[in-house]
Parts: sequence; structure tokens; C-alpha cells
Amino acid sequence: MSQEQSTKTKNFEVAIVGGGIAGLTLAIALYHRKVPITIYEQAPQFGEIGAGVSFSPNAVQAMKICHTGVYQAFEKVCTRNEWPSKSKVWFDYLDGYRGPKDERETQESVFTILSELGQNGVHRARFLDEIVKLVPQDICRFGKRLATITESPDKKLVMHFEDGTTAEADAVIGCDGIKSRVRQIIVGPHHPSAHPSYTHKYAYRGLAPMKDAIAAIGEERAMNSCMHMGPNAHLLTFPVDHGNTLNMVAFKTNSEPWPDPQRLTRRATREDALKDYEGFGPNVMKLLNLTKPELDVWAIFDLGDNPPPTYSKGRLCIAGDAAHATSPHHGAGAGLCIEDSAVMAELLADELVSEPGHLEAVFATFTAERKERGEFLVQSSRFIGDCYEWRAPGIGRDFAKIEAEIIKRNSIISNVDVGKMCEHARSELGKRLDRNVSHI
Repeated sequence: MSQEQSTKTKNFEVAIVGGGIAGLTLAIALYHRKVPITIYEQAPQFGEIGAGVSFSPNAVQAMKICHTGVYQAFEKVCTRNEWPSKSKVWFDYLDGYRGPKDERETQESVFTILSELGQNGVHRARFLDEIVKLVPQDICRFGKRLATITESPDKKLVMHFEDGTTAEADAVIGCDGIKSRVRQIIVGPHHPSAHPSYTHKYAYRGLAPMKDAIAAIGEERAMNSCMHMGPNAHLLTFPVDHGNTLNMVAFKTNSEPWPDPQRLTRRATREDALKDYEGFGPNVMKLLNLTKPELDVWAIFDLGDNPPPTYSKGRLCIAGDAAHATSPHHGAGAGLCIEDSAVMAELLADELVSEPGHLEAVFATFTAERKERGEFLVQSSRFIGDCYEWRAPGIGRDFAKIEAEIIKRNSIISNVDVGKMCEHARSELGKRLDRNVSHI
């Protein structure tokens, strides 16, 4: 069914800039609520970079609110811990520096963090391939890299693209990621939050056949999610590809600046990774030796040093990573993007919102409802990453304190009612619209 065939209930059109997880889940949620939308993606087709991502219970709630098809896509492509006894394990945490005393034995964990969903590794590209099926082609525009936005005499927002074309909408939502052009337009090109900051952590990403991982470190540690902690570095692993492959991400803290802020990845070698982990225990070194000789290194940038002062300006708004790009240490960034999509969709679909004049109130409400939670995730993720590397102030290598911090912070992220979040946002929107009417 194309959007032309559906019954439009709104006298406005929304443009979504960016077709990653944030943009597509929002587009799906709005399309199925009969809100007129068009997606503008700079690439020639939808696609995600990066490897594994996992979702916590709040994210799954948000998927279901957006559209049941999003949740079904997640279920189709996710891989959980392979042992039934570890179905609720998020990660087993291990001392990656000391390693097992006897290399013939399975290394004992120093503590285990549980989750209602356990671990559920998803390959970003495969998840995106599934949810793309829920988006009609007639609302998608490709090869559209946003340059600037102006306002026409009839109050339309005019998007100017680098290919020389333009398009109009009544509102623009930037789901255009960590380097968001819409964020730059909202805050100004010279504002500190216009560009993300380097966290002084980078990550080697690698994949290994599961049979090789089992031979290297044993079945229990290979087939289930593990976090190997150590000084100034940590290595996480979890199964993907329905248990056929082990996903590895090896983080390192380094005080030197990232060489090229315009390029978030660079080429490296297995030997570079082994050098960064020099002195770590045998399991960590065996895992690193399973990676390919040539590796990609990913710089970890975020909006932690300079969070945007607002998520909206008039009828412009940012959501997802454009608003709160985070480091990956909580494993919650993509989930919060989908939360944004659920809240935004419920606001725009609200029966009180029917004309362009209501959109500024929608976006102001979105900022008020989402900014504190987005900023919490960014800061907490930084802190948790330092906990894994025994760098967090007042925590150090105290495993009991590390465990307590993870439990407390994961609870803030996961133990929420996303449906009630949406209800509260709609209630606040109603108050805002009432105030606007009373001032006329």
C-alpha cells in the first residue's frame, strides 16, 4: 500500500533526513499512523555500518510501539547466548588481565549481569535489511545529502541538497547520525555541539568462526557473551549469525588525538591490537589472534563533552544519534534511538496535531521529554566504559563496585515503561498546545 492509498489524517508533511535505524523506525511508525512523510538518504540505498548491536527491554517495548513489524524483524535476526542456562545472561564479566590460572580450564567469571532478555546480538545491516521491507519505496529519496534549509514565502521549509535539488516540507527531523547536518543547522555551525568529540577510546572489530573460538577458549566462553576487563582496555564478545560466528570488539584508551576527525575509521593490523593488549591474559590474546591480519579501527566519538542545548528549533528537530550520539559501552544507543521514534511518532500522530502550526509545540515537547534521558545515556556510557578498564574514579579494580554501578545504570535504561513515556509526552503536548491557543 502506498501512502497515496492510505487515508491521510494530517494537513502537513514531515521530512526525515537519514535512513539508519533511527530514521527508518521513525518512518515506519509515522507511515503506519498515516502521517505524511518522505525520507531523504544521502547514500544510494539504505544501509548501516558497524557490526553487532544488542537491545535491552526498553528498546523491545519501543519496537512494538513503533510497529509490530520492527519487533518481528528483530526476532528474525537476533542471536542469543547459545547455552539455555545462560538465556538471561547479558554478560559474564572476567578478569581479562589475569586470565585463567590453568589454561585447560574454563575461566571463572568475577560476576555476571543478568537481563530480562539476556544477550541478543543483531547484525546492524541485517536488521536494517529486514525493517526496510516495511517502508514503501515511493516515500524514499536517495543520493540526497543535505546542505542547508531555508524558509519559503509560504512558510514551507526548503531543503537544499548538495546535488543542486531542493524539496519542501512543513517539518524536518534530522536522524542523520553523529555528524548530523540538521544539528549543525539548529545550533549553528560554530557551536561546540555542532561536532562530536573524541572520547580517547578506539575499537578493533573482528569476527571469527565459532568453531575456531571454541578451540581457542572453550565452549562456554565462546558460545556466550563475555566481557574481558583490564587496565585501559577491554574486549567484549558475543555470538552472532545464529551462533556460527563470534563477534569481537576490543577497546583501547589512548591519550593521543585521533588523526583525522573527518574519518572515524582507519586501517590497522592484528599486530597493532596484540601490542595494545600486551600483558593481558591468555584468553584475550587467543581471541585477538583469531582476527584477520588486517583490521578496521573505529574511533569512539560522542556528544558527551558538548551535548546540544536543545533538540529542536521551530519546525526543525533532531532524534537518535543526531541528538545523543553515545559510546557503545552500555549497548543501549540504538535502543534509545528507537525509543525516540516511538515518542516522536505518538506525538505527531496525536489527534490534537493536525496542522503545521502545531509542529513547533510537538518538537519542543519532544526536547523536554527526551533530552535528560539522552544526556544520561551519553555520560553513563562513558563512565561504564571506564569501569570496564579500571579507570573510573572511586571504582578502580573493585569488582563489587563495578558490578553495582552496572546494575544501577542498566536499571535506569531498561526498567522503564515506554508506553507510559509516550502517554506522558502526549499529555505534556496537550498542555503546551492549550497554552498556545490561550495566548492567541
